[in-house]
Amino acid sequence: MFKKDFPYFSNSDITYLDNGATTQKPKVVIDSQIDYYTKYCANTHRSNFGDANKATREFENARKILKEFINASKNEEIIFTKGVTESINFIASSFAVDFETVIISSLEHHSNVVPWHMQGRTIGKGLEVVKCDDRLNFDMEHFEELLKANPKAFVSITHISNAFGEIHDIKAITKLAHSYGAVVLVDGAQSLAHLKVDMQEFDCDFFAMSGHKTFAPTGVGAIYVKEQYLNELKPYQTGGATIHEVDFYGSTLLDSPYKFEAGTQNIAGVIGFGKAIEYLSHVGYANIETIENDVYKYLRNELEKLDGIIFYNDIDNCVGSLSFNFEGIVHDDIGILIDKMKIALRVGHHCAQPIMKQLGIKGTIRVSIAFYNNYKDVDNLINALKRALNMLRD
Repeated sequence: MFKKDFPYFSNSDITYLDNGATTQKPKVVIDSQIDYYTKYCANTHRSNFGDANKATREFENARKILKEFINASKNEEIIFTKGVTESINFIASSFAVDFETVIISSLEHHSNVVPWHMQGRTIGKGLEVVKCDDRLNFDMEHFEELLKANPKAFVSITHISNAFGEIHDIKAITKLAHSYGAVVLVDGAQSLAHLKVDMQEFDCDFFAMSGHKTFAPTGVGAIYVKEQYLNELKPYQTGGATIHEVDFYGSTLLDSPYKFEAGTQNIAGVIGFGKAIEYLSHVGYANIETIENDVYKYLRNELEKLDGIIFYNDIDNCVGSLSFNFEGIVHDDIGILIDKMKIALRVGHHCAQPIMKQLGIKGTIRVSIAFYNNYKDVDNLINALKRALNMLRD
């Protein structure tokens, strides 16, 4: 139904099921990139001629669009970054570095593991990991034990696991964390493409967002910062566009968000991010959730018919991604074969090696859908898997 809005599908015969890695871009987003570079390409927040003013207006309009989309309180709470990885590194190095303990979940992407290692944190030495059960469910009891033992910790938790599609109850996690004086950052890389998020309901202190996983260009994202932390938060980097006044005796910085956005930003990318959010608003989450739930259920039911399939989590509590293996089959071999059948998905550890090691596996086959996927895409996948399995089992 919606594929007509995405030029990729008119120019490719690939069955695209790798949306957890990156999503395709609607024409309105692509057109916004062409318009910026061909009609009003100029820098923002510097010059005051016509095209520069238009570029600044479009850039700031994207901030307003995103603020309203996630129900933040003020535009100043939206800071543009390269993406979730930079957003987490920003908060880790400029705010959370002073916390004695950081608590993460078992299902984190490397982007929410490695930054803490770079601070010298390891298990029991400034880093704690919430257990999950044998179906990868978040252990709230263990989480509370960690909060009791580490008061005023910094909690950094993924909303939706990129590897397994598992959804964490962010409202419950944040409420419990705040009751023990903890501060909460949420990795929302996989969120906006599938679910409505509301900063007033979540009540988290930081929320990291990805553009390219949300139908926007690559190299752009944002971090929501609750207003009460804007003055405490130190700039991750400084330079052009962050300052109020400079001389050789010192510098004074602008207020948020500008003091956090040093240098020339990804102007076209930010504008495209705004257009992608507008497009999502037009499609509507009621449509998105209805379509995805339907296709996801069909996908799960068809996969369950295949002999020897192994699921690792409670797939009823998932969105977007579905991860699995087949008994006696190497996931890489499946990936190689179905690629030749023009099926695009991801095999491997999905930048989530710790949970893979806990499960005793090297990786999985991951199918990740978006609202433009349909039954035909699933049928193409199932047929390719059957052919691949027959070849590998002969």
